[in-house]
Amino acid sequence: MGWLDKLSPQGNCVFQKRWVKFDGENLSYYNNDKEMYSKGLIPCSVMKQVRGQGDNRFEVVTSLRIFVFRLEREGERQEWMEALQTAIRSPASISQKPQKCGTNKHGSMELRGYKGKVYVSLTGTRFKLCKSEQDFRAGLGISLIDLTATNIKDTDRRLFQINTPFRNFCFTAESEREKEEWIEAFQESIAETLSDYEVAEKIWFNESNRSCADCRASQPEWASINLGVVICKKCAGQHRFLGPSLSKVRSLKLDSSIWSNELVELFLEVGNENANSFWAASLPLEEELHMGASPEQRATFHRRKYRERKYRRVLESLHDQEQLNQALCAAVVLPDVVETMSLVFSGADVMCATGDPTYSTPYLLAQRAGQRLQMEFLHHNKLSDFPMLESSSETSSPSDAPSFMDGFLYCSAGPAKATLDRRGRDDMVRRWCTLEGGYLSYYENERSPMATGRVDITEVVSLAVNNTETMTGAGAVFMVEIYLQSDRVFLFGAKTQETQQDWVQAIAKCFVPSKVEALLRRDCELIGRLYFKEGHDLYHWRVGWFALEGSALYFSSGEEERTLGAMQLKQLQELTVSTHVEGEERIQVLLMVEGGRTVYIHGFNKVDFALWHSAIKLASGTDGRALSNQQLSKKGVPIVVDSCIAFVTQYGLCHQGIYSVRGDPGRVSLLLGAFRQDARNVKLHVLEHQLEDVTDTLKTFLSQAEDALLTKELYPYWVSALDEEDEKRRVEKYSRFIQSLPKINRSTLTALLQHLYRVQRCSHINQMQTRDLACVFSSCLFQTEGQTTPEISVVQDLITNYVQLFGVNEDQLKQMESENSFITRWNEKKDTTFSPAGDLIFEVYLERREPENCCLIKLSPTMRSDELAESTLVTRNVVTNPVDLWTTFEVIENGELERPLHYKEKVLEQVLEWSTLDDPSSAFLVIKKFGEDKMADTLPGRKQKQFIRGEQVKFKDGSSKLLSGHKFQDRYVILRDDKLLLYKEMKSTKPEREVPLKLVKCYLGLKKKLKPPTSWGFTVYTDKQQWHFCCEGKESQIDWVTDIITMKHGGDLWSKNRDHSRPAVHKSMSAAQQSPQTTKHKNSKNLPDRKLSLNISTPPSEDEKTRNSEDCGSLQHKTAIVANCLKQKDRLVSPGTGQRNVSAGVIQPQHCPSPRPEPQAPQSGVKNPNRRPVLMGEAGLMPPNLLNELNSVLNKTGRSAKEEKS
Repeated sequence: MGWLDKLSPQGNCVFQKRWVKFDGENLSYYNNDKEMYSKGLIPCSVMKQVRGQGDNRFEVVTSLRIFVFRLEREGERQEWMEALQTAIRSPASISQKPQKCGTNKHGSMELRGYKGKVYVSLTGTRFKLCKSEQDFRAGLGISLIDLTATNIKDTDRRLFQINTPFRNFCFTAESEREKEEWIEAFQESIAETLSDYEVAEKIWFNESNRSCADCRASQPEWASINLGVVICKKCAGQHRFLGPSLSKVRSLKLDSSIWSNELVELFLEVGNENANSFWAASLPLEEELHMGASPEQRATFHRRKYRERKYRRVLESLHDQEQLNQALCAAVVLPDVVETMSLVFSGADVMCATGDPTYSTPYLLAQRAGQRLQMEFLHHNKLSDFPMLESSSETSSPSDAPSFMDGFLYCSAGPAKATLDRRGRDDMVRRWCTLEGGYLSYYENERSPMATGRVDITEVVSLAVNNTETMTGAGAVFMVEIYLQSDRVFLFGAKTQETQQDWVQAIAKCFVPSKVEALLRRDCELIGRLYFKEGHDLYHWRVGWFALEGSALYFSSGEEERTLGAMQLKQLQELTVSTHVEGEERIQVLLMVEGGRTVYIHGFNKVDFALWHSAIKLASGTDGRALSNQQLSKKGVPIVVDSCIAFVTQYGLCHQGIYSVRGDPGRVSLLLGAFRQDARNVKLHVLEHQLEDVTDTLKTFLSQAEDALLTKELYPYWVSALDEEDEKRRVEKYSRFIQSLPKINRSTLTALLQHLYRVQRCSHINQMQTRDLACVFSSCLFQTEGQTTPEISVVQDLITNYVQLFGVNEDQLKQMESENSFITRWNEKKDTTFSPAGDLIFEVYLERREPENCCLIKLSPTMRSDELAESTLVTRNVVTNPVDLWTTFEVIENGELERPLHYKEKVLEQVLEWSTLDDPSSAFLVIKKFGEDKMADTLPGRKQKQFIRGEQVKFKDGSSKLLSGHKFQDRYVILRDDKLLLYKEMKSTKPEREVPLKLVKCYLGLKKKLKPPTSWGFTVYTDKQQWHFCCEGKESQIDWVTDIITMKHGGDLWSKNRDHSRPAVHKSMSAAQQSPQTTKHKNSKNLPDRKLSLNISTPPSEDEKTRNSEDCGSLQHKTAIVANCLKQKDRLVSPGTGQRNVSAGVIQPQHCPSPRPEPQAPQSGVKNPNRRPVLMGEAGLMPPNLLNELNSVLNKTGRSAKEEKS
């Protein structure tokens, strides 16, 4: 060493004095002789040549640059050159090459005090500073620092400091993650300076201890001294996270003081192999941990292995704590430490009472027996916490989910918003997370003492789980969204789905009560609590727990342990959102109707409600083209199939060439698209849809389904059944194939074949034989190109043998034939005038529903309300004035609601709709005056299309079945442009709600249970809504009802040609000459959505056998209910009394004795109720053969239509 002049590298030929040292390996130079760390470093291994120059100079040549030094004397120069040349030629120097792959870590960082960045290389227990990566590759450096007696300090986000006894080096890494890696690498190197390999070499003497007990990494240098396992450094970090009550981690090389001879002997005796015979006795091969596992995978594995003890060996013979403790006391006095370990880790109490006052603990028993290794093991486990586990549980239950969790997750750096589209975020950062004490906390890293944020689990209202990977700025992760009551949303992501599920189970266990723990056993996409109301209690909101799994919504009130309620969202009949006022707060409410269940829900906040609404709407909608992903009817049939079949049955059964006539491709595509988008809201109307388009829609849907209805897998079996010549045996095979179909395919096939069987039974009209239908549908059911004879034959067999295949009983078959006959015979007479021998007899009351005011009137299908009123008045010989507004009223709800029928409305159509009422027997018809005389002058001449009416009223929405309690609210109502508009106040510019008048029925009166604030009101009905209005007076009430009905029908409520001075005569039924389709066209303005439809009977499916309520849509059911309502009451008919007036076509009611007082005499307008009425018109009524068919439908109800005999 000594002072030398060194030529400056800037090339300005300036020599600078430097203190230069050569230690035989490195030539280093310093600014002065006091410095401990050099300014430059040239290892001998990179020197290629040392050569002399004039002026007492010599050069050190490397591959990258040439260093020039100068001395004062020639002799000194020669000594330096000889020393360097000797070192270059030595074998040690030749063998030492620049280490490129053996470094612990290297990279660029900023160093305080240096301009720009330096390149740092960490190797073993030293690190080298280089000016650049090029210098590092060439072997040149600035300085070489030994890490002995140094420490490391984490100072800031990207800063850390290496403190040596002589100088502190402050580095700035390129990122926080990079900083963490540098710190870890430096700590490892610093630890290496303190290492003592003596203990490791002793413990490795047991061959099984030479690999990690968890991941099989070689030469593990750490151990869990209470668990008795030797582990690698990466697994040691995860063991620390388990906590000291489960695993006490110590180093084999650093913690030499802890390793007593007894502890070393214990590890040699037990070894990893024996330890894993307990801890990993049932570890599946696919769940084993490998050396390259990520920290998330390691955390999951160690939690399951040691905290949950998922893979442990179960001690079958020990069933309770007392047995475990007794077995432990017996084991500690014997040499078998592995048995003692199994007992302790299965839940035996290390500090249990032995029953011996002198040796009161197992440790003292082992001491008395001289079992040193037993004593050592018990000593290190005296504070361990391993509670007893149930031995019989093969599958983990939610209660087994840990209440403590930790590990790395990816968190959103900023505030999150609710998202159901599952698009990732770019601001996800990796954080160390812990779940403990009801809080989910997240930290910068696992060593950070302070949390950067935390979530109070008690505030969680919903937990959303995405089971597919989401791309984020941190890569692909499995997302979990946590929604709080405070409108905040937290997003977390896990690298693996197993880690995600573990966190979800642990978080859910913290906020879901144990009484609804069954929800946690399901693979839910969404779980949380909501406010809800159910059918049996619509007055009070309750908090319930809901879980969404696929298309099933499970829920429970949590008030008591009971089976979960479930709604199949694909089979919802209604899914609507409405806004309601609760006190001063406006809330959004979701209404769901499925089968016989009605449920209302609303969230704790808008974000929470939007999450559930979007998820439920998505789950209830059509998802792809598979049958199971379609919206379904109550019978489990896709709505598109059910709707098309119903439409064709009603309007196409008698249409020649049905299903063989092609529809318009454009219209078919639009209709099928509408069904696929939201089948629940597609309504088929005869005015809007062509029959051929509907039939093609059905065929196209079946052809384009994801799999064939008869399934492609079973195709060879269906065709091979044709080899069986015996039809009975062939049908048996078909039946077995049908039973093997998926449930949705089976129910759809049942409905379709029943429909095709019905169609071919009418082949004498529609000209579609079984073979014709099979030709049309074979390619649809099998999804094959063209038509082949085997496929056609199979479908023909299925249609022909429908009755045998589906076990249709005789009653069901007769019912089907009756319905078919009713439809076909009606169509047979559509072009002729009816000449009947009888009609349907119906009860009609005059002014009041009292026995003495009852008339039995013959109703034909086309009788209008004004004709019924005239017939009744003539029957009772009532003299009327021209100003009297005698009107037919439809009365429902036990007389609480009544509706004046427009004079054009068909009476029978209204009567048949009573079958949809909750109590059809409460409905009846009454003829009475409407309003006062002045009402007659208010309506004529008014142009209804331009009429506008508005008024402030009290309003209540009854569609939600008393959802808003008993409160009526102020609203401004306007009648305009064939719409009823509802405004919050008069100044409002946008209506709060609106409904077209063609969809409504308007009734005078309000239900008493609503507790209306006034006695004057009216009720507006639609298919899905009930609006209740309170007016200030009777005049306002009548004005509203009259104006709504008048504007709806485009004309006055009463016919302008009324002439009450002449006798009322029943007019000829000229309208009967029209087809049912034409009649429907004419009535479409009146009743666009309340049409008479046939719901055809089908053999009971698997669902129908367990369903308590049946569909009320069939004609048989409707007419049965109506007929039951129309039975003469006992108080009206008495055997042996009264007479039947045949010629008049009206049956007079017979008075029967009654214990109650005699009723008062009728009003003056009613003359002599016992007098024979005038003969009604004989022409144009229901034909006798059609009456017989209706009778056959009504027979089962105990009442048949009455026939008048001439």
